[in-house]
Amino acid sequence: MEVKEAKTRAEIEFCKEVILQFRTNMREDNYVDQVLEMMAEEGFRLSYIANDQNTKAVAFIGYRPLQMLRTGKIIYIDDLFTSEECRGKGYAGILLDNVSKEAEITNIQSIHLDSGYMLHTAHRLYLNKGYVLACNHFAKKIS
Repeated sequence: MEVKEAKTRAEIEFCKEVILQFRTNMREDNYVDQVLEMMAEEGFRLSYIANDQNTKAVAFIGYRPLQMLRTGKIIYIDDLFTSEECRGKGYAGILLDNVSKEAEITNIQSIHLDSGYMLHTAHRLYLNKGYVLACNHFAKKIS
């Protein structure tokens, strides 16, 4: 299976079902514009794996390069998701490996992501891929 990068409006629309299945807070009528804006302004990247018929994306990863005083240059993974009907096929691991290869090529020293406490299957994958529980993430909602 091939990892492809979505760069155009049409390629982002190809990922519609899997993105909206995961990010239920996004609106169908403007998610493409939001992704394109993140790409243009923040360096956001979107990679995906299509189904066997190549009719839709069934897994995706969204990530971006960042630089922080604490970490230096990193890749931050915003999103990693596989549609329910395609879980257990190794797609998430393939997408993580693809981002790791990019980090190596671009001399980025670390990759970071946040994951919900109850996502034990995902945590097992991350640990098996060499990720460590480095910190707790705190957030404060404003308004």
